[in-house]
Amino acid sequence: MNILAIDLGKFNSMCCFFDTDTQQHRFQMAATTKHYLTAVLTNHKIDLVVMEACGPSGWISDLCQEHGIKALVCSTNEEAWRWKNVKRKTDKDDALKLARLAMMGQLKPVHVPTRQMREYRTLVKYRKTLDQRINRIKNSIRSLFANRGIEIARGRPAWGAGRELIDSYRKPLTDCSMEEFWQGQLDLELTQLDSLSEQLAEVERRLEAIAEEDERIQRVRTIPGVGRKTAEVLVTALDDVHRFDNARQVSAYIGLVPRQYQSGETDRYGRITKRGSRLLRAMLLECAWVSLQHNPWTRATYDRIHGGQKTRKKKAAIAVARKIAVVAWKWGMG
Repeated sequence: MNILAIDLGKFNSMCCFFDTDTQQHRFQMAATTKHYLTAVLTNHKIDLVVMEACGPSGWISDLCQEHGIKALVCSTNEEAWRWKNVKRKTDKDDALKLARLAMMGQLKPVHVPTRQMREYRTLVKYRKTLDQRINRIKNSIRSLFANRGIEIARGRPAWGAGRELIDSYRKPLTDCSMEEFWQGQLDLELTQLDSLSEQLAEVERRLEAIAEEDERIQRVRTIPGVGRKTAEVLVTALDDVHRFDNARQVSAYIGLVPRQYQSGETDRYGRITKRGSRLLRAMLLECAWVSLQHNPWTRATYDRIHGGQKTRKKKAAIAVARKIAVVAWKWGMG
């Protein structure tokens, strides 16, 4: 069998052509572009393409499928892939190790979403990016006023009813004197804020339209305390719910299971693994705190785990977040 192992890079990737019968190999540097990799796939006899899970792995997997070549996208977080006590680590070493591990069947494949789901997932993440940019600008504007001893409204009212007061201080930078440069900076910041807010509203309208047509999101939203944003993140992160055999696999996939340390008579659990989507964990934890006010079974779970101890509240909230994800998974299979 002829294996093509690719150590992917942003601009250039290292290709390792590996023959499993003779275990001979050779390397070739390739541009990480569709045009170049298409030429590589068509000009060589390849039975299997192996690559690590990263940004370009999605479209490269699609490219392999178009050419009728089996593709294996693997997780580099597994024990077989970890480099320990090595004196040299290069792109060629990585590509060759990928090929050898694929030959021995020691690579664990990961789920590759469809192109539509990848784009949907990207848009959901981009909404969070816009929101973070808006918050940074708002904090910058607040610092402009705070550094000059001018009081403005706190919290959300500053950008609602209090916006008129903030706008009264803005002034085009070209019209500012030396003492008024901060007002010109304020004008530029407010211009960016309005532009980003409009972009965020456009993204929200598009996501709302998609959510109204997606039955999975509608089912997940029926869970008390789960809103549209959390449902979108859950659906895009879990994608094909049938690839999970049980609830523990779901919990491990999103990184809400504890690390285990076992040796001899010692068997203890540590902090959560934090694998998978950071955005999903953050949304689930936020949803867990909100659901305590609306969902009786989440409140019962929370009270049972923390048992009145203040030091166990965060642990109880994580358990609630994990249960919400499991319920969403089960309902998504419906």
